[in-house]
Order: sequence, then C-alpha cells, then structure tokens
Amino acid sequence: MIRIKNEKQIEGIRRSCHLLADMFNKVIPQVKAGMSTKDIDDLCKNFITSHGGKPAWYREDFPGAACVSVNEEVIHGIPSKKKIIRDGDLVSIDVGIDLGGFISDSTHTVLVGNVRPEWKKLDDVTRECLEAGIQACKAGNRISDITKAVYEIAHKKHGYGVVYEYCGHGVGLDVHEDPTIPNSPKGRDSNPRIQPGMVLAIEPMINLGVDEVELLDNGWTVVTEDGLCSAHEEHTVAVFPDHTEILTALDWRTSAL
Repeated sequence: MIRIKNEKQIEGIRRSCHLLADMFNKVIPQVKAGMSTKDIDDLCKNFITSHGGKPAWYREDFPGAACVSVNEEVIHGIPSKKKIIRDGDLVSIDVGIDLGGFISDSTHTVLVGNVRPEWKKLDDVTRECLEAGIQACKAGNRISDITKAVYEIAHKKHGYGVVYEYCGHGVGLDVHEDPTIPNSPKGRDSNPRIQPGMVLAIEPMINLGVDEVELLDNGWTVVTEDGLCSAHEEHTVAVFPDHTEILTALDWRTSAL
C-alpha cells in the first residue's frame, strides 16, 4: 500500500533528509585512500547520533550505519576494518537517518584519487540518470516514466548494464515502502500513477558490464555478476501538485534561501 504523506509528515521527513545531506557534505571530503570502510561507517554513525538521529538501517538489522560498497559491489557493502580503500576506487555510501520516526535515504558514489576515465564516466552517467529520473517524477506521470528516463540514458544511450533485481522505493515513515521504482523494464512491477504526497527514493544502480548481479554469502552484499564496476546515486524526493522537491539535495541550504 502506498502511503501518501501529509504536510506535517513531509516536514518531518524533510528535516531528516536535510540532516542526511549535511552528513554527506561533511563525510564525502574525508573519504580517502588508506581508510577502511568501517572508518567511513564510523564517520557517518558519529555524525548521525551526535545530531539526535539513529541509523535507519538498524531497523533492518544491517550491521552498520552506512552501506559502503566498493567497485564491483553494487549495494549493501558491510563496513569492515579489513576492507581498505585504495587510490582509484569507486566508493558508494548509502545512508538513511531515522530522525524522530522520519526516514531519509540517499547514496553518493565517491571517486577516490586517480579514478580511471571509464569509471568516472560511469558515475557521471549514473548521476545523469538520477537527474532524469527525478525530472520524470511528476504528479500525473507513472512510475514507468522514471524507469524509462533512467533506462534510456544508461542502456540505450551508453550501453551500460542496469540493475533490475533491486529498485528504488517509497520511503519516509519506514525504510522501504511501496511503490517499487525499477530502473529497467526487466524489473517491471505495478505501475501506479505518481501522486502529490508521495515520498520516493529514486536510485539508479548502473553497471559497467552486464545487468545481472549476485548476492554474496554474507547475505547482504550484492556484486556485479561479471566483476566489473558499478555506480549508485540516490535522492529522496517529495511530490507536490506543481513540483517535485529533492529533499536530500546537498545544496539544500543555499537553494532554500
């Protein structure tokens, strides 16, 4: 069931999202070669808890405040002291905050040091896909319009693999809500019309190679089937009758003035 949020609920979700954007603004510049994925997780957790929030993933028993996925890891990389970031890595940091019961969700892929050009292009295109998906997320459109916008750029224009086994989703009062938001027609589900009051996490997961992914034995981490790199970008947005607001925009302070 799709949960339509009222004005008070959206304001609570907005505060959670703005806190998450502030966290990314502080954490992203600190990510560098030589640190562990657990170090990144600690930075995220310390920021969240020091600002009165709780890591949202704890609701789903994930063993970290952040999913930190490196290179061929698509999503749900488990933070570890043994996993060391190297020069040239792509590091996707996926974090949610529970702030007074209101949930935010966002992901940014960080390019560490001297990243090979084809990997940088992959992330550039993934960001372009996210922007296109958000542009298609308008009241009166359908979820498939978001899917089409992402897929047209990633696969038809650039020939990249588009993850279809995992999708975007509703968010705000829980971590994962209806509807699902596929990035590929292969992930087709129900196709509801986009309505004012929806809060959605739009998150292209784009692979350098094939579409297909595998789940590791740890039960969490998803990797590309061919071992090639993946990029992941995500924003939480709120739909209004006449516009769609990017709640997790990193420049929310400036854009709100």
